Amino acid sequence: MPATPARPYRQVARAAATEETRRRIVAAFAAALERLWLDEITLDDVAAAAGTTRQTVIRLFGGKEGLLAAVSEHFGREVELRRALPRPATPAAIARAMADDYEASGETILRLLAQEGRHPALVPFLNYGRREHRDWVRRAFVDTLAACPPAEREALTDRLVVATDVYAWKLLRHDAGRSRTDTEAAIAAIIAAIVAAGSKHHG
Repeated sequence: MPATPARPYRQVARAAATEETRRRIVAAFAAALERLWLDEITLDDVAAAAGTTRQTVIRLFGGKEGLLAAVSEHFGREVELRRALPRPATPAAIARAMADDYEASGETILRLLAQEGRHPALVPFLNYGRREHRDWVRRAFVDTLAACPPAEREALTDRLVVATDVYAWKLLRHDAGRSRTDTEAAIAAIIAAIVAAGSKHHG
């Protein structure tokens, strides 16, 4: 009986090992972004944290731009889990999901936004986040927006995007020193007021 070729098995094992290396590198780079400025992060440090070599990082991602693209997908999956909502979602539930996300990622987002003007490579990454946030607002307020006249829908979306933006969280949580509970309550009240004003306007 002929022996089963070993090559397909080796190819599968090699692909799995490469994917695991990619995962470790992305996780190491994401962790570095949480505590360092972009120009403080070196590929050598990322490689060391991931248990691999600088050459492997370059081969798999090319450099920081490739790493940022991969990390945007990594962050996107985590944000989606933290922002999961029931339907219909109340202003309190939406504010809670927003706080869950920003308590975990807000510091990193603010650090990256502060560097946007200095590092063009961050622009696609941050624009991706802006698009995802707006899409999340559309999903979170789908019933409210559906009841709004089409001509007014984008303006209402704009107001809800602002109310749930990371800077709204920063103004309350950091600048005003509010607790998480008070921050959630304030954001929920702002959301409720925007929704009520929109309903009154076109009701």
